Amino acid sequence: MALEDTALSEQDFLAALRGLSHRYWGAHPFHHRLHDGSLSEHELRMWAANRWYYQKMLPQKDAAIISNCPVPEIRRQWLDRIVYHDGRHEGDGGAEKWLRLCEAVGLHREEVLDERHLAPGVRFAVDAYVSFARTQPWVAAVASGLTEMFSGHLMRKRVSDMLAHYDWIRQDDLSYFTKRIDAVSGEGEATLDIVLRYSKTREQQQAAIDALSFKCDVLWSMLDAIERAGQKL
Repeated sequence: MALEDTALSEQDFLAALRGLSHRYWGAHPFHHRLHDGSLSEHELRMWAANRWYYQKMLPQKDAAIISNCPVPEIRRQWLDRIVYHDGRHEGDGGAEKWLRLCEAVGLHREEVLDERHLAPGVRFAVDAYVSFARTQPWVAAVASGLTEMFSGHLMRKRVSDMLAHYDWIRQDDLSYFTKRIDAVSGEGEATLDIVLRYSKTREQQQAAIDALSFKCDVLWSMLDAIERAGQKL
């Protein structure tokens, strides 16, 4: 058996996945500026308006994973993510909380929903992510969501830093993050469990690593485009 065909130990596989943390968008210069309070009000609005498109498309990404997954247990588990973002009723759910954040930074709901501020680069990156979930093996699509491993700490820091530096934003305006912190921690553990359980060959493990790398590229590309959009008045 060739070395490259030998499956990684679980410890080495985990290390390879977690080793991508430096490529997560928390390290992007735009996020550093968001956290240190140096964004202008216009830049903050462009961030919120463009990030909305990502939030809007997450349920479609998750529905694509479900449609490709042959395992009932996983489908049932993954359905909770769609419900979380879309809500069980009109006016609740993660997407609604993000719209309230948009309003808090000075946007009208209509200008967010009609996507007039959406940067082409953000649309391209997010659509590529949804297409990945639709066309790749379901385990790889699940693995792309392992950025959840890196996000809990960043969300906590975001809440404290935004409250400290943007004095017109209130605690309630950040409910998307405050409600998501605990949820994303549990989802991250569940996602990792699935990836470890169903990535047994070296090929499957590499596909998972590549999928997480791709997701980091998607998020980084989004912030590149958002940063450029924020420079235009």
